Amino acid sequence: MRQFLAKGFDTRESSSNHGRVVGGLGRAIVMGDPPSGALLPGDEALAERFGVSRTVLREAMKTLAAKGLVVPRARVGTRVRPRHEWNMFDAQVLFWHLDGEPSDDFYEQLFEMRLAFEPFAAGLAARKASAAEVTRIQDHVDAMRGATDETALSAADLEFHRAVFDAAGNAFFYSVISLVGVALLSLLRRSSPEPRPEQVAAICDGHQRIADAIAARDSARAEDAMRDVIAVGWARVFGDDRPLG
Repeated sequence: MRQFLAKGFDTRESSSNHGRVVGGLGRAIVMGDPPSGALLPGDEALAERFGVSRTVLREAMKTLAAKGLVVPRARVGTRVRPRHEWNMFDAQVLFWHLDGEPSDDFYEQLFEMRLAFEPFAAGLAARKASAAEVTRIQDHVDAMRGATDETALSAADLEFHRAVFDAAGNAFFYSVISLVGVALLSLLRRSSPEPRPEQVAAICDGHQRIADAIAARDSARAEDAMRDVIAVGWARVFGDDRPLG
């Protein structure tokens, strides 16, 4: 997993005092300890626990508040916010979920969000991609075909989807690439055994159909091909008996 993050979506936390506090508390909150609605220990206790100054602790709390995980209240303390108020587009929040044992509901909602965004992005890319962007998309399909293991395949897969978002030319899509990264990591964790050569070929062929449709400026075909690729990922996580959407 570390190798994949280094290649495709690096969310490794800083070794600084600030990073240790944010990572330690953020991961614990996402795993439900303390649960939503609970008060965090006081500043003195947390500063002692992490071995940091109160200044560092306050800055870390600001970071966690920006992610929607906590809310400070004067003379009350810092409370964990309800899960539905967390910023689920935040890459760290998403990857902290994978550090635990995400529920099927988490994965289901993740793929539903992909289904809401990515087909439309592929359709936009078919209308707006430059020649250089079309070439970049194809290059990532070629990298997927040349991958020597599933980690390398997933890294190239992520770069393919990033290239499609870039070609769509909508700045709002850039904030959802973390959803794709987590979905691909879920395949590394939950799909077993490693896909057979014919399965890898089918995965690459699915992405090739997206690339071909974008190159042909066929928006409808690009959207359909993207839906098919997302459905294949869903089937690898849940099996063929559970429909998507």
